[in-house]
Amino acid sequence: MDTLKCPECFAPVAAEDRFCEACGRNLLVRRTPLGGPTGPAQASCILCGSPDIDDEDYCTQCGRHQPSARDRVEYALGAVSGVSDRGKRRARNEDSMAFGHVAGKGVAAVVCDGVASSERAEQASQAAADAAVDVLLNALIDTADAEQAMIDAVAASCFAVEQLVENEPMEAGGRGVAPSCTFVSALVTDTSVTIGWVGDSRAYWLSDEGSKQLTTDDTWAAQLVAEGVLTEEQARTDRRAHVLSRWIGADAGRVEPQVVTLKPTSPGVFLLCSDGLHNYRPQPEDLQPLLPCGPEEFVKVALDAGGHDNITVVLVPFAPAEP
Repeated sequence: MDTLKCPECFAPVAAEDRFCEACGRNLLVRRTPLGGPTGPAQASCILCGSPDIDDEDYCTQCGRHQPSARDRVEYALGAVSGVSDRGKRRARNEDSMAFGHVAGKGVAAVVCDGVASSERAEQASQAAADAAVDVLLNALIDTADAEQAMIDAVAASCFAVEQLVENEPMEAGGRGVAPSCTFVSALVTDTSVTIGWVGDSRAYWLSDEGSKQLTTDDTWAAQLVAEGVLTEEQARTDRRAHVLSRWIGADAGRVEPQVVTLKPTSPGVFLLCSDGLHNYRPQPEDLQPLLPCGPEEFVKVALDAGGHDNITVVLVPFAPAEP
């Protein structure tokens, strides 16, 4: 029989243990690594093989810049899985994802897309995702109200991103454009899901019995569609299509997410993604054929279509509890 070990310190634990006696780790909670991947993707230079890589991911021997560990990120925790890819045109991956589950309680997942025109966009998205998923996991542990937990999670994300500015020394000429990002999240139990979002990252419900988009983009173009000024087709090609009307950032003011709670009666998958995917497959029926696939296939579709932006996809399977 295999010996169970703490995922934090690898000390032996028993199946009935809730906490590791050696390090105090909560054994009922598993989540993606805090801070996401850091440093180069490989321990040695891809050109000359030297192990001497500096803090900015350049080889000190030949000067070659090394691929970042953030260029391609893949996580899986049980049935929940996610992939984040730099894409083909961007210099870096400014998307982030974080997710986790509480044994017997449910799953929390977050996708954030760093705003490319802002400073330290990848730090903003990672800080926001990490802060939010911790709040949502604690809500699962405490069986707290899901919609209030989503509001609290966004507040925590806003605070985490604001701290990037507070902790940054003032440079000559000012700090530049405040770090900012979009946000979409799912809090999933065996009876319901609560979705919260700010910006244009999206959530979809994919099921053999019918699929639908669960979020509405916080963009000027989407607002003009809602007001009847533009058609959806006109909005997709409008120059304002990706101009955000709401976002998370130190310059965003007071932010509360749009929140919706659903209680599906059939099995399916909740899909969270950045616009690197839905720019190419915007409609639920465009995504429906990929329902049996993992996140790798969703990302591949966007890469094959051009991969102009960072692409992040998190899939959370759902099966309703037995009556």
